[in-house]
Amino acid sequence: MNGIAGMTTNTLQSVDIAHLIQVALTPIFLISAIGVTLNVLTNRLARIVDRARAMEDVLRQPGRQQQYEGRDLHAVLRVLARRSRYINAAITLITLSALFISLVVVMLFVNAFLRWDLSAFIACLFIASMLSLCAALLAFLIEVRIATNTLQIGIEAAAREERG
Repeated sequence: MNGIAGMTTNTLQSVDIAHLIQVALTPIFLISAIGVTLNVLTNRLARIVDRARAMEDVLRQPGRQQQYEGRDLHAVLRVLARRSRYINAAITLITLSALFISLVVVMLFVNAFLRWDLSAFIACLFIASMLSLCAALLAFLIEVRIATNTLQIGIEAAAREERG
């Protein structure tokens, strides 16, 4: 009879571990999505930095006009600096979100194996992750709006030059 009870306990533990892995997979998929978004953000930052460096090189050349496509280079650089700050904030926040999600997965396993009641802590970590993700997406949205508004200003300036 003891053999059957031991086998049942092992079967239950296997089922519990399988369920735990299933529960832990959902946050891991979220980490994957965060990784893709992080790639987009870092590519945008790289483009902003490359563009700013090119404009700074133009500014360093003696006798060069302080204009870029009919716009003041210093003003364009200020906009790029502002955009880079928002992208940096988004990168930081989305990385924090991934870190919190990773901690959620670790705490799920700690909770299961050590039999501690960490449910409130796990919930708080998940909420912190979602808040951080929301803030990152908001910073990204603001950066995109700045880029779009800057583009519209350039289009309007070109249209004025054609009329003038």
